[in-house]
Amino acid sequence: MWGLSVDNSGPLAGLRVVELAGIGPCPYAAMLLADLGADVVCVERPGRSASAVTPEKDVLRRNRRSIVVNLRAPEGAAVVRTLIASADVLLEGFRPGVTERLGLGPEDCWQVNPRLVYGRMTGWGQSGPLAPTAGHVIGHDIEYVAVTGALGAVGRAGQSPVPPVNLVGDFGGGALFLAMGVLAAVWEAGRSGRGQVVDAAIVDGASSLTGILHGLMASGRWRDERGVNFLDGGAPWYDTYATADGQYMAFALEPKFYAELLGRLGLDPAALGDRGDPATWPGLRKAIADAFSSRTRAEWTEAFAGSDACVAPVLSLTEAPDHPHLAARKTFTDVGGIRQPASAPGSAAPCWPSRRRPSRRARTPGTCCSTPG
Repeated sequence: MWGLSVDNSGPLAGLRVVELAGIGPCPYAAMLLADLGADVVCVERPGRSASAVTPEKDVLRRNRRSIVVNLRAPEGAAVVRTLIASADVLLEGFRPGVTERLGLGPEDCWQVNPRLVYGRMTGWGQSGPLAPTAGHVIGHDIEYVAVTGALGAVGRAGQSPVPPVNLVGDFGGGALFLAMGVLAAVWEAGRSGRGQVVDAAIVDGASSLTGILHGLMASGRWRDERGVNFLDGGAPWYDTYATADGQYMAFALEPKFYAELLGRLGLDPAALGDRGDPATWPGLRKAIADAFSSRTRAEWTEAFAGSDACVAPVLSLTEAPDHPHLAARKTFTDVGGIRQPASAPGSAAPCWPSRRRPSRRARTPGTCCSTPG
């Protein structure tokens, strides 16, 4: 089956990954590896796809092939064991204990391939009182960011927390840490000859993302409240402001760029008081808001073009690919007629998303087939 590999040439070329199909963070981690050249085979279930997105539009399943296997059938598990015999990594996002019951747990796989890195993606992790409970799939990540403190830190003062889509939990705290952990384990396996389990839990990753806030709290520079700090909209210089056309501008302002900002907004620094004094913040915020509301987003974008005032237009997902800087860097690309983010980060040997679109063909339960991705 590996003989049908996708022709990848990125920095991870030669890395073989078996992905047991799921949704959300596990497919995204597999996509990241595939984008960088890994040969990823996704093992899909017969019948309905695990994803709610149709295969030809599922960005998270790009750059890899898929096979359809009934894992509940003995011959299905045998097919997966055949795949992992020559693989470097297995990725799975089931509830703890599921792959063990299928005969595909870590110990089962290591009997076939002792060097296999076994990446496990869940919300609560493989241990702890909540590990057996639901919350291992996309859409549950609000629970994880809630208990880590990450959700409680996002929002306006005196108002409800604002869910940060599922970017902080599923993808930031989950998929990115899974991919990093797997690559670290592959590096170690190259020296020891032994694989290991990578227990990637979204609660762990999301907690790690809050490290800077814990450091700021310890130094007395952060209050454990929403919307009162310098990075959460509490300060007038790290926020968004409405423009005359109902759009928004955003800016993050260091003191050395303050004069340039005020100058381009047409504001007099002497009339605004000491920006370091929180007592001046309400008046400063109103002055900035009034200034931004006097012109359209396009006009302000032009006014701040090329400046160091750290001001940018707030773009929609549809608008973002056309931003001149992102267009120049080819941050977005087109695959199969779908505009989507290109592979990241930049590399000396990048493997940009291929023109291949993921496809899937269900077969009789207990059998499998290879399909080009």
